[in-house]
Amino acid sequence: MVDQDSNKIRLLIVDDHHIVRRGLAALINIEPDMTVVGEAGDGRQAIQLFKEHRPDVVLMDLRMPVMSGVDSIDAIRSEWPAARIIVLTTYDGDEDIYRALQAGASGYLLKELFSEELLGAIRAVHGGRRWVPQAVAERLAGRVGSPDLTARELEVLMLIVKGNTNREIASALAISEATVKTHVNNILGKLGVTDRSKAATLAVQRGIVHL
Repeated sequence: MVDQDSNKIRLLIVDDHHIVRRGLAALINIEPDMTVVGEAGDGRQAIQLFKEHRPDVVLMDLRMPVMSGVDSIDAIRSEWPAARIIVLTTYDGDEDIYRALQAGASGYLLKELFSEELLGAIRAVHGGRRWVPQAVAERLAGRVGSPDLTARELEVLMLIVKGNTNREIASALAISEATVKTHVNNILGKLGVTDRSKAATLAVQRGIVHL
């Protein structure tokens, strides 16, 4: 007997919200050329299910418990370079987009999209194309060329977002207050802002730091 699913696009859905996974599965499974082969609630489970099912396309949320979408994309693509992954998220910060595409995502979609666009993106990515809507591409263009923060600057910025003073940051990172001030000044310059509160707000908006 011929397997009726053998010619369908096989999908893995990765999202930490059960109702979102169920809704996506219901939408996809009524399509004659698609079928959902697995659902994962976090990035680590996504890696396990990818290994088990080897889906044609993965729909991946970004911010999840245990392991983030970007880390999961990076891990999957490291072991299976041909994996085709579409980010489907509510987050449109330019840094979120940049990190996901750098990790190897083939597409980046926002959950506010219409179902027809999602289905079109799945078919396009399955066919070997990339899918980045114009609005997402414009945000990414604003990110390209911006100076990257160093690992230490990211640590300092995270602590700034959490409301720590320079003294508290120095204590937490085992560095001097003078060094912290240097890092803060570098961060302000790279982000193009004039004070710590603006840096914290921009960092969250752009997805550089996640609360």
